[in-house]
Amino acid sequence: MPGPLADFQVQLSAFSLRAPGHVGIAITDVSSGLTTGINQGAEMPAASTIKIPVMVEVFRQLGAGAFDLNRRVTLRASDKDWGSGDLADARVGSSYTVARLLALMIDVSDNTATNMLIRLVGRRHINETMLELGLTHTRLTDFIRSSGNMIRWALRSSPADMAHLLRSMAREQLIDEWSSRQMIAILRGQTHNGLLPAPLPAGTDIAHKTGTLHDTLNDVGIVFEGEQPYVIAVMTTDLPTLDAGRRFIRGVSRMAYDALGRFASWRLENPPTLAMPLVPAAGTTPEQRMWTPAEAEGAAPDTMPAASPAPAPG
Repeated sequence: MPGPLADFQVQLSAFSLRAPGHVGIAITDVSSGLTTGINQGAEMPAASTIKIPVMVEVFRQLGAGAFDLNRRVTLRASDKDWGSGDLADARVGSSYTVARLLALMIDVSDNTATNMLIRLVGRRHINETMLELGLTHTRLTDFIRSSGNMIRWALRSSPADMAHLLRSMAREQLIDEWSSRQMIAILRGQTHNGLLPAPLPAGTDIAHKTGTLHDTLNDVGIVFEGEQPYVIAVMTTDLPTLDAGRRFIRGVSRMAYDALGRFASWRLENPPTLAMPLVPAAGTTPEQRMWTPAEAEGAAPDTMPAASPAPAPG
């Protein structure tokens, strides 16, 4: 392994031994596809990171011509969820454009806006599209219902799934180039910045989405550091306290930033002659595999399949 990556895998493994609760991490260098992580394929409560797959399906149907960003969606009483966002206090019968609902869903994590978009595109279609894109642990079995504990099981994903989706987006291959750029622009508007961005230098360009439950903290995103962006997905659950989860996610974020920065410098000094094993050694655990090409970890190919024609929204 190149020096910066070998050092990072040791550091990440040691840090994760002190992790609170259950954690999953996936970190991918966008250009090379080299990936590392801890429990990358672990299916965990997605919380509000599930709103990225909802956004992807909205853009898939936009690309298929089912509606446009100016399409207005009318608020129903059944859409309302008071767990996050202010739209639940709006008058039933109010209408909002798809563009406005996307911004509310991602940037302030409004649950009611999310339910309106899920209703527009169809929960079944979101799940089908995620399977077509190669995401095997990502699914919605209900709308966003934050009261009670069932939300833990209704919204599911894994660090590997989120990292794969975001890498495709960063490569402008998710749906199409325009859609990828638009989704990144929305993610850049995130207002909850106390996790992945917190330990990074001021002004670091990051497009990300957080997720929170009473014992769960997640943050997944793309860090645009110079010309060498990287994807990072950190998911934590069964936390003793949310503060413990915050410290862990911030620690992983800073380590990844420093390590990927060193790797970018190393590549400039060592033009691409990486002799990397394409397949992990037989019998290794996910923690031991560490830096391997994303495809060797069983992720779907970089190129997204062509979007299937979207049904007319009901």
